[in-house]
Amino acid sequence: MVLTMPDSNAVVYERVKRSAQTTLTGDFYKLSFHAMNTICRVHFRSTNARLAREVQAEVLEWVAWFEARYSRFIPDSLIGQINAAAGEHWVDVDPETDALFNLCQEMIFFTRGVFDPTSLPLIRLWNWKANPPVVPDAAAIQAAQELVGWRRIQRRRGAIFLPKAGMCLDLGGIGKEYAVDRVLTLVVQRGIQSVLVDFGADVRVQGEPPEKGAWHIGLEDPKNPGQVWTGVAVTNHAVATSGDYLRHFMHQGRRYGHILDPRTGYPVNNGILSVSVIAPHCTVAGILSTSVFVLGPQQGMDLISLCPGAEGCITTETNRFQTKGFYAYTTS
Repeated sequence: MVLTMPDSNAVVYERVKRSAQTTLTGDFYKLSFHAMNTICRVHFRSTNARLAREVQAEVLEWVAWFEARYSRFIPDSLIGQINAAAGEHWVDVDPETDALFNLCQEMIFFTRGVFDPTSLPLIRLWNWKANPPVVPDAAAIQAAQELVGWRRIQRRRGAIFLPKAGMCLDLGGIGKEYAVDRVLTLVVQRGIQSVLVDFGADVRVQGEPPEKGAWHIGLEDPKNPGQVWTGVAVTNHAVATSGDYLRHFMHQGRRYGHILDPRTGYPVNNGILSVSVIAPHCTVAGILSTSVFVLGPQQGMDLISLCPGAEGCITTETNRFQTKGFYAYTTS
């Protein structure tokens, strides 16, 4: 089956474009817009006003294309078409999507199966927006798990098949972070060397900010949301944080967060409140932060140590664990 560009591409682009705002201080541009269900920011320095306008237009167009193509919430997106074809037929994909799926497969192996883009049946089962909240029974969780597992997917170059009806993909665990990396590359390839890309607090920076030195990124205190417990100073790195302190519910005296362990089918409940990771790329930082959250302090710290250039900090209900090099980035 050959796919066409989704009709929603123009709709998403118009929505993203309407939300865009730019402020200018000297030669420092601050572009903000709403996409992928979050606030997006792209800040950069340029002495060429025409180039700055072109770069902003390219960023908006690319991000809108990415959302229209890979959002599971858009029925005619590529992901929507793949999910709709589950149990029925193969779906053709382009080389970039093939590469993205290859990256998913690498991250699944690296995280020991904690990151898994096929976990959507479990995500749908656990409805954190329900009022009152409902905890699924063991039978429902087991049934959903029968639809989860990247190993179940069939792939060949240029095509993918979800062999069982009800299976589905969700790139929510990698999409924003991947987009951050791609947008930063897009801007740098236009000759701009000082840039910050922040999509929903998944951040990557290149070069130096206007005040020189490093870019300063605040890390929110999970015990006091809205306040930071420290900041990190980074150049040419990414910062990502995962936590469930804002999205959880209580049921019969037990706390249920929104981050699931696909291996068990249940929300993570290991005492971790948040995980922040610094890494050369945002995709790695984001997947590491979530995977460490699931694995727990000991296995999580071990996982960070296996990734070259990565440092991290784990905040639990009673303690804070840092890799040896994390402290070097902190500013307070």
